[in-house]
Amino acid sequence: MENLKTLPGLPGPLGASLREDGVNFAVFSRNATKVTLVFYNNASDCEETSCVELDPELNRTGDIWHVFVPGLKAGALYLYKVDGPFEPSQGHRFNPKSLLFDPYAKALTDVSLFHNLPPTYQTPVDKMDVELCEARHNFQFPKCVVVDDNAFDWQGDKPINRPMVDSVIYEVHAKGFTAHESSGVEHPGTYRGFVEKLPHLQRLGITAVELLPIYEFDEYENTNVNPRTGERMKNYWGYSTVNFFSPKAGFSSDKTPGGCVNEFKYLVRELHKAGIEVILDVVFNHTAEGNEHGITLNFRGFDNSIYYTLVGSHKEYYMNFSGCGNTFNCNHPVVQDFIIDCLRYWVLQYHIDGFRFDLAPILARDADGSLFRVPPLTRRISEDPILSKTKIIAEPWDAGGAYLLGNFPGGRWAEWNDRYRDSIRKFWRGDEHLSTDAATRISGSSDLFALSGRKPWHSINFITCHDGFTMNDLVSYNGKHNEENGEDNRDGTDSNWSYNHGYEGPTKNPSIERLRTKQMKNFILTLLISQGTPMLLGGDEFRRGQQGNNNAYCQDNELSWFDWTVAPLNDRLITFTRRAIAMRKAHAVFRHPEFFKGEHSGMQADIRWYDVDGSLPDWNDISRFLAFTLGGSSVTNEDGKPDNDFYIAANTDRHDVMVTLPSLPEGEQWYRVADTSIEADDSIVEFGRCEPLRSQGRYVVPAGAMIILIAK
Repeated sequence: MENLKTLPGLPGPLGASLREDGVNFAVFSRNATKVTLVFYNNASDCEETSCVELDPELNRTGDIWHVFVPGLKAGALYLYKVDGPFEPSQGHRFNPKSLLFDPYAKALTDVSLFHNLPPTYQTPVDKMDVELCEARHNFQFPKCVVVDDNAFDWQGDKPINRPMVDSVIYEVHAKGFTAHESSGVEHPGTYRGFVEKLPHLQRLGITAVELLPIYEFDEYENTNVNPRTGERMKNYWGYSTVNFFSPKAGFSSDKTPGGCVNEFKYLVRELHKAGIEVILDVVFNHTAEGNEHGITLNFRGFDNSIYYTLVGSHKEYYMNFSGCGNTFNCNHPVVQDFIIDCLRYWVLQYHIDGFRFDLAPILARDADGSLFRVPPLTRRISEDPILSKTKIIAEPWDAGGAYLLGNFPGGRWAEWNDRYRDSIRKFWRGDEHLSTDAATRISGSSDLFALSGRKPWHSINFITCHDGFTMNDLVSYNGKHNEENGEDNRDGTDSNWSYNHGYEGPTKNPSIERLRTKQMKNFILTLLISQGTPMLLGGDEFRRGQQGNNNAYCQDNELSWFDWTVAPLNDRLITFTRRAIAMRKAHAVFRHPEFFKGEHSGMQADIRWYDVDGSLPDWNDISRFLAFTLGGSSVTNEDGKPDNDFYIAANTDRHDVMVTLPSLPEGEQWYRVADTSIEADDSIVEFGRCEPLRSQGRYVVPAGAMIILIAK
């Protein structure tokens, strides 16, 4: 084994930094006694070809270990070994025989650690286990890749930074979007394949994709077995990060070491050319290393006591507010810097427009697990000058019981609004006395966000997301059907607020199918006329289903992948969704930057509510009906002119209702824009092609339908 010639190197930046004459390596470890950098010639090698033992006198500055290797180039493959105390009761789990990923590695080779892990592998629990532990490099192990950050031609691209108030988000899995054979792309299930399907997204008119995790994760971490097929399940969603600076190599059609970097940049660049922003779903709340029985990959081996929140006087155990075995010690200064460095890297090097933070309250927890009143990290993310134009979105709950909806700390954070999801589902299901709550959600959830000084667009409104039923399944199943997850249907929520319309699952009954399609149009239209930022689940626009599985985290197969054969069968729903998005983008009344004030200062009301007969509603009594007008004079469209007035009514009852329409100024008439009871394409009209109503005083709103009228 060759020992390389080296220079002392520099303590920053952390990670492997390519220079003209070599590569500088720098890693953090406060409690290590020895750090060794090892190199490999090929991704498949099990034995290292050379190594560098870092001298604590020459190669250490404070808590940073560093070395410069002259002549090394992009594409070099490396890992670390770190020695130090193995004292779990004190929080230390150093193991000199464990190979470690660089926490700042910019790419990993496309090899599954968990797939290759020997069945005899056991996590060391005491010093004797460490001594007896076989070196892990006797089987194929992923390698870190030295990356040239300047090797991609961005062609002048920059982050779009569209205002959140003007955004329509489309949540989608980077692989599942094109993995199905029906996608018809040349590179299915990859970043490049995703680009091939951009015309569909452009046709829809969405403004941003929110990608499920693309930070490097290992799908073979999951060991569940499908009880029907006997096949091993996978971690499909990716909420178990292995490396935070690395795009998942398995999603790249370019399988050369580091090829995923330029291919993901290509995806971002092409999305930007199409006017579509890129938001990454990021998981800083825990890592793939698991609990005290988990495997050492990087953070645990470099400094377990720093990176994780440990249990008080029993530091051999991990606090578990993530539900996944461990909790990242996010507000430790070193870990704060790591997270900020990571976010900055993705903005600067990948031109990312925003981030959605999974189980975000963990970002607000102290080392003892308690919630900060003013968390240092969430404020740093909000105030960071490089991140200042990026979208930051919190999932405002965690597995430890924290629920911070409307109160997520740190300033400008937007939040996933599950109250919106549940209220609108119940309202359209026809539950009694949901009109008041639905009105609050549709008008921007001021009860949740106004007191903290935030705006309607800080509410991320959604009916469905990756976690739960698709919209097709929401209208097709009364209960979850997760049997194929291998957990006896115990997993996944039972609070779905769904309705199958008379038959459980797929049916050829045309009456039921008409009801289901109408209900999906109701959901989509409600979402897109609500104040706040709408988020669609990818595939809902053409009735993508998952056979009633509401927790398909482990289904990396046709159950979860987009079946594009369904799209032409539901082209009318795609057209409906496209036109609804276009309507929202064309009219500022659906995108108020401030909460409604009603009638004020002698101006026309920005919103006014009505009962069926045109009177003001009795909010204590109204049920299964909702109607209101949006005053266009309170906002201006892109042409600088005031918007039109709109009348919107929703009837969730089983009977049609005749509504009395508000009177209009002389010379104006009501025109029908949408009526979800109409089966033809004109259930919502193309922008500017609506026709005036024959009767300007009344309109029949059919049972289980929504109408939109515009005044012109």
